[in-house]
Amino acid sequence: AVLASADVQNDQLVLKRLSDVLGIPYETISSLAASQTQGAQADRVIALDVDDRAVAYISEHPNAFPGVRIESRTVRTYPNDDLAAHVLGYTGTISQEELKREANGITYESGDIVGKDGVEQAFESYLQGDRGIKRVKVNAAGEVVNAVDSVEPVQGNDIRITIDANVQKVAEEALRRAFADAAMSGHDGARSGAIVCMNCNTGEVIAMASAPSYNPSQFIGGISSDVWEEMTSEDSAYPLSNRCMAGLYPAASTFKGFTGLAGLEYGFVTDSSTWECEGTWTGFGEEWPQKCWKTEGHGSIGFHNGIVESCDVVFYEIAKNFYQYNESETALQDYLKSWGFGSKTGIELSGESEGRVPTPEWKKKFNRDAPESQAWLPGDLSNLIIGQGDLLVTPLQICCGYAGLATGRVPKPVLLHSVISTDGTMTAVDGARYQGSIVQPEFDQKNIDIMRSGFRGVVEDGSVSGVFEDMGIATSGKTGTGEVAGKDDYGWYVGYGPTEAPEYVCVCCIEEGGSGALCAAPDSEPVIKERGAIAMHAIIETGGKQYKVAEGDVLFIEKLPQEAGDAIKFDKVLAILDEQPKFGAPLVEGASVDASVVKNGKGKKVVIFKYKPKKGYRLRQGHRQPYTKVEIKKINA
Repeated sequence: AVLASADVQNDQLVLKRLSDVLGIPYETISSLAASQTQGAQADRVIALDVDDRAVAYISEHPNAFPGVRIESRTVRTYPNDDLAAHVLGYTGTISQEELKREANGITYESGDIVGKDGVEQAFESYLQGDRGIKRVKVNAAGEVVNAVDSVEPVQGNDIRITIDANVQKVAEEALRRAFADAAMSGHDGARSGAIVCMNCNTGEVIAMASAPSYNPSQFIGGISSDVWEEMTSEDSAYPLSNRCMAGLYPAASTFKGFTGLAGLEYGFVTDSSTWECEGTWTGFGEEWPQKCWKTEGHGSIGFHNGIVESCDVVFYEIAKNFYQYNESETALQDYLKSWGFGSKTGIELSGESEGRVPTPEWKKKFNRDAPESQAWLPGDLSNLIIGQGDLLVTPLQICCGYAGLATGRVPKPVLLHSVISTDGTMTAVDGARYQGSIVQPEFDQKNIDIMRSGFRGVVEDGSVSGVFEDMGIATSGKTGTGEVAGKDDYGWYVGYGPTEAPEYVCVCCIEEGGSGALCAAPDSEPVIKERGAIAMHAIIETGGKQYKVAEGDVLFIEKLPQEAGDAIKFDKVLAILDEQPKFGAPLVEGASVDASVVKNGKGKKVVIFKYKPKKGYRLRQGHRQPYTKVEIKKINA
């Protein structure tokens, strides 16, 4: 760290030299040097994590930097570089505006390092410790005479987040591969996108990848003005933006999952309805023709295949019914909003976008300076029904929405898993893990079953059937190809699985990547597959006690007859389950649990467990009983 005495604030030459050497704007250096938050005579923190060349230069030229000294301090490190950068966020020196605020009883001082974005910012109150205080008595010359009293500093807590590092890594690699594949297909503009993977039942975010990305380490000790300008320029594609929750896009045909359900709920369509698709639809009059994406037409088509083949004409017909619905001008929009669209999902991170569900009132207000464009037209509704027009959504909203379609309950996304105190104990925290639902859409079970059948058909018989055929787990999904004026198409894919007992949902959006079936779905597949390798646990019983163990877990048992190196025989294995047993314990055939006894450093006997799920497993049907009542097999020594 570079520190400066109080007198340096009046030495413009030294301030200028510090600015040049550190690469920090002069105004920032001057402001830091003038701060008195740590006391009028206290040293000011000018910069942290300064590079070796700057440290060497200042140290070797003390006469050029009077009142400036170098001090070693601990700083934040990011051992995985840019992995999950948009989730983790970054830290920085507290600003003057932030100094005016005291959050959760924490008092900050100039030079303190605080979270600026991501979980660093969201969970600052858990991570930030309490500073120590040392009061001393000084004489007229400012020299310390003796210590009066002191308060020892308290280290901050650790936090555990819900991100699975393995799935996150696969997601980020999938984005890079998607851009390369898109370029090979002639879509050279593809360099931005997002992938979100979530637990359907709890809302726990398993992966959140946004591209382009950045390395949070660049912010340690302060970021140079040159790097900041580079990161915030239009040419950079804005790497600091978390497109998963801040990016706004047309939902394209992924939205048909919700507008189709709306049509079923209002009775405008049934699973036996049929239409004739000739490629051009004139339901609002010959003067307003609209095209199906398949310009030659689908021919005679029912609702199920309308979902599987994403026929626009089927949904134009639903839009026409809503347009002619006399009881409410915004019945469709109101239903879509009940699924959370047009509102923030409530994830803990700052910077989330609300999105937009256009209504006649919104259009009139938006075009207040252009009266000729204020009228709500039939085409506005037929564009909305297929996820186009003025609709804007975030990938996270689509992820939450499809979690709701898969399970019947829209979860609130959550990143905080737990808070761990300095003594290693887990602290109960409001807001961690399962959050429940903040939106409660209404639907008839038979209608949502019709939609789910369509999603299953997309994967089994539709445009992505070849992508997921070797998954080993049955999944369902929906593609989308969004149109944006002046740009190549935006590709979407959202999928969930296992189909019969959904555990996770994954959404992928590739800006200017082309068709969703060709760019987004193939690069969602490895993420879904990685998530399919659910971290499993075993419930075992030995010595009259039950234990829940996972691979690599260590269990301390005081009285074991076996010698170190022996295998341990369990009396029974009660179940093999995933990490969310409260939602039921899917049993897995062909699984095994191994254990061996070793001695730890204190001479205690320790059991090391290894769990081996069957490769390419499928969940056994009909086994959703509470895990404590199910016996799979016995394990021999």
